[in-house]
Order: sequence, then structure tokens, then C-alpha cells
Amino acid sequence: MMLDWLHSHKELTAVAMGTAFGMLARIAMLRSDYRQYPAYPHGKIIHLALGLIAGALGAVAVPALFNKDYTAITFLSLAAQQFREVRNMERNTLSAIDDLELVPRGAAYIEGIAVVFEGRNYLAIVTALLTSLFAQWIVWWAGLTAGVLSLVISHLFMRGKRISHIARVEMAPIKLDGPNLYVGDIYMMNVGLDENRDIIREQGMGFILTPRSDDARVTIANLGQRQAILHDVSTRLGVYRDDGDPGLLPIAKLGLRTGQLGLLVLPREKDADKAYEAVSGVPLLEAAVRKPTKANRKSLEEAESNG
Repeated sequence: MMLDWLHSHKELTAVAMGTAFGMLARIAMLRSDYRQYPAYPHGKIIHLALGLIAGALGAVAVPALFNKDYTAITFLSLAAQQFREVRNMERNTLSAIDDLELVPRGAAYIEGIAVVFEGRNYLAIVTALLTSLFAQWIVWWAGLTAGVLSLVISHLFMRGKRISHIARVEMAPIKLDGPNLYVGDIYMMNVGLDENRDIIREQGMGFILTPRSDDARVTIANLGQRQAILHDVSTRLGVYRDDGDPGLLPIAKLGLRTGQLGLLVLPREKDADKAYEAVSGVPLLEAAVRKPTKANRKSLEEAESNG
């Protein structure tokens, strides 16, 4: 009886399945981790509501196109405009609260988060559209299969690269030569106050990031990526400072000769294993990724072909 009803109401089945899978895709991609963003419950409610709208728009578009109602495309374009506004909303919100962080995220990290929120709404639309398409075009179980596969693909899109993919992370000793502070062989800064030097000796932890390639060397030199590392480590382990203590601010400095990145962090929870995991697990920012070797290789090939 139920199967007969599904076969006889293909359009309704396609819309319902598409909306459900679009919503499921957005739920699966909406996670509050150590960064605690989006906040619970109101931040999540906003994005779940947008996920429901995205799923419904993607699902309804298919039956409309099957009925030659081509104006349905305009609804998708309106959705795209709305999700661009979501990106602006996230950027403005995070920028406003970034000034209140003891260790700020930085503009590059904020832009990366905003882009992710926009992109995941598009993934919800695509999931709903494919589910609805196969349910309408073939049969309901084909829509079910397409929906499950779309959820798997959406999950794969969530798995971005981490710092450990492009750099080797190693703990390094902190050395104080008078007021001069070093992490390994990398000069970090001048620490003038004896009190700050004592705190750094007690609470400080040092890391050296060694790039795995020439492209990685350029990426970890990016100021936005450096700030993201410092913010994530400070968020996960806390930071031993208060507002108005510039001498206790975590810092990342580049070894100009070697291309290595030195990190000085002052965690509240001084746990070497957790700190190593925090540094290794920092997401690689899309805005920071550079591939100069690939560009130079293409330029060389073009020059040879023209010559």
C-alpha cells in the first residue's frame, strides 16, 4: 500500500525526500567544536532554518522543471543571493566579536569561516536537487540512493587539510638570553620585564613548523595562517594573559633563512600532547594557500613553447 502511494505521488515524494535530505546534509555539516561557533542554541537555529529553506528550494525546482515551469530557476538565483548575505552576516558578526578575543582570529580566518557557511548551504541545495531529481525521474528508491551518496560526498567536502599536511610540527625549547627570547634558533622578541620572563619560563611552550615543500613554505609564512594557528591553540588550551599584557601575547615568527615558523604559546593548560595536537590540527585556510611552484612551472612551459 505504501509503495503504491509513493509510485502514484511521484512529485510529492520527490519534494519530500529532497527537502529531508537537504536538511540532513545541513545538519550533518553543522558542528560546534572547540571554537563554539555557531553558538547554541540560537546560532544553530538560524543555520538549520536556512538548511530547511535550501533543501526545499532544491527539491521543488525539479518537479517545476519537469512541468516546464522554467521560472523556477529564478528561485535558485534568489537563494544564491540570500546565501551570499549569510556570508556577509557571518563575516560581520565574527569581525565584531574578534576585538573581544584575547588572541584574535584574524581577517583571513573569519573570511574562511564565512565562505564555509555559504558553501554548505549550496551543498544542501545540491543534495536536495539530486535526491528530488532521481526520485522524480526514476523511482523513490533511486532518490534515496542519490540522497545517501550526496550525504557522503558532502561529508568529504567538509574534510579540509590541516597544518600537519603541509608542515612537520616539532616541540622546541624556549631560550632567554637576557631580554632576547628564542624558540629553537628562531628569534621571537625582546621581553623587557623580569615578571614576563618568569611567566614565559614557567608557562611558555615552543614549536617549530618545518614546511614540507616550497609551496608550504609560502603558505605558513602567510600572516593570516599564523594568526589562525595562535588563535586555535589559545582557544583549545586557554591563554595565560589578560588584556593589556602585550608582552604575554602568543607570537609566530618566521626564520628567514630556513623558512621555518617558530611559535610561542602560553597555554593555561600546559599539556605537551594536547598542545602538539592543537597545532597539528589547525585548519589550512583557503585564503592562505599558495602554489608558486605550479605557477612558475606553467610560466616556464609557456616560455619554452613560445620560444
